[in-house]
Amino acid sequence: MAEQGQDNFRDTIGTLGEDGKRAWIFPKKPDGKWYEYRKYVSYVLLVFLFFAPFIKIGGNQFLMFNVLERRFNIFGFPFWPQDLHLFVVIMLLGIVFVILFTVAFGRLFCGWVCPQTIFMEMVFRRIEYWIDGDRGKQIRLKKMHWNAEKIKKRVLKWVIFFIISFLIANVFLAYLIGSDQLIRYIAGGPFKNVNTLISLLIFTGVFYFVFAWFREQVCIIACPYGRLQGVLLDNKSIVVAYDHKLGEKEAGRAKFKKNEDRPTTGKGDCIDCFACVHVCPTGIDIRNGTQLECVNCTACIDACDHMMEAVGLPKGLIRYASEDNIEKKEKFKFTPRLKGYVSVLCILTAVLIGMLFLRNDIEANILRLPGQLYEHKDGNMISNVYTFKLVNKTVDDIENVHFELLSHKGTIKRISHDNFKVNRQGLAEGTLFIEVNVSALSGDKDRLEIGIYSGDDLIETTTTAFLGPRSYK
Repeated sequence: MAEQGQDNFRDTIGTLGEDGKRAWIFPKKPDGKWYEYRKYVSYVLLVFLFFAPFIKIGGNQFLMFNVLERRFNIFGFPFWPQDLHLFVVIMLLGIVFVILFTVAFGRLFCGWVCPQTIFMEMVFRRIEYWIDGDRGKQIRLKKMHWNAEKIKKRVLKWVIFFIISFLIANVFLAYLIGSDQLIRYIAGGPFKNVNTLISLLIFTGVFYFVFAWFREQVCIIACPYGRLQGVLLDNKSIVVAYDHKLGEKEAGRAKFKKNEDRPTTGKGDCIDCFACVHVCPTGIDIRNGTQLECVNCTACIDACDHMMEAVGLPKGLIRYASEDNIEKKEKFKFTPRLKGYVSVLCILTAVLIGMLFLRNDIEANILRLPGQLYEHKDGNMISNVYTFKLVNKTVDDIENVHFELLSHKGTIKRISHDNFKVNRQGLAEGTLFIEVNVSALSGDKDRLEIGIYSGDDLIETTTTAFLGPRSYK
């Protein structure tokens, strides 16, 4: 592997060998205060991730992203294709929040909340430590010839990884098609739903590939978020940083010597033990400064603090800090840049809340049938033919639905004259004939207001164009 230094760390990555091939990372098992905090956060998020698609609020799945049918549930609120404007605002809100959070706290999301990091470091990596051992044992096992011990460990690890990947794929599918649909597929058996089984196996293969082989390459190569750091971070952003002022001092870093008076020699507090490098899951040296590969996982903080404590030097050589904090001892400030992002975030939040309050439980569209002209009826009546679509966004059936003209005197007739029902979270569509007396028309193109009723209750209103003869203007 090409060894990185202060001169070439921005020209190469720690997972690339001198021959251009993948250099496998064997991080040492983290241990310390921050790692414990991350474990608690990860376990809570893992429970949430596995159970969220099975939680119902008001009959709606808590989180669902059904891309194929363009139906989304976010925190129990259902969004249909007709709510695209709401979904766009939510996405903008999420993007602005990520930008704001990154400007203030760097890539903290990646180390603490990102599902890739949580599954990799808190599930798959911990299983690997249990089966293969810590860093040294993993390196020796890789170099070992294929004997009974190596085959047993490899097969055991690969089988467990596959089972977990299969479970993750099932949960992922529950987010896409809905947990109720997934449970019906499982109850029906795999061979009755072959297409779903194939999709499930594809997802399983993708997750297995990511967590068993691709690993940290997702964060380094595939994830675009790391590239955003170069644009969003500044000297005031709080990141996992090495205090070079304290670590280098006048004489630079040096190995620890017992009974040495380091302050007198001018040597920095960094004892060049490489503990921070060995524990890094992306293979970087944090002492080289902020790098796109760093996911702010805090493993190097715990490793460094442990070494500093062991040699009797002050902890905090690697810590959460901004460049200005290290260089000028400045504390975190709410800068004009952050205030601007917060203002945009507040505006978008207010817009979203307003749009949610104005959002109706039923979406109605009544449109004239393309290519059809008006028709004269007996009694000076003009008739137009329409198609209608009613979307019920609630979890209750809407019974006894019918239409009435609100703006003009006339009648609305369906092909079936009986009132109808719109099923919960369903769609009703059909054909209407609207007849209006000539005397009620003001021109050749009138706007009609139509009320949609459930029994005697007006549940929605909509407008549509009505075409009449020009001579009756």
